[in-house]
Amino acid sequence: MSRDLIKTGTFAVLHFSVAFAVAYLLTGSAPVATLLALVEPACNTVAFYFHERVWRSVPARLTRSAASADVPTG
Repeated sequence: MSRDLIKTGTFAVLHFSVAFAVAYLLTGSAPVATLLALVEPACNTVAFYFHERVWRSVPARLTRSAASADVPTG
């Protein structure tokens, strides 16, 4: 098993654990905390996917902007 896969798995366990602990402390309900601990990381995963897609286009836009700023305006 690769080191990155192990690191990803341990981070997922940590994330679920923190989400459960915070939700349990706020609600006092184990079932609600479990639901939130499962839903919140899933939502963050989807949000992160779209964040990465947008972020990948940022350097290209910055490069185009910089290039157009270097063009003399006659």
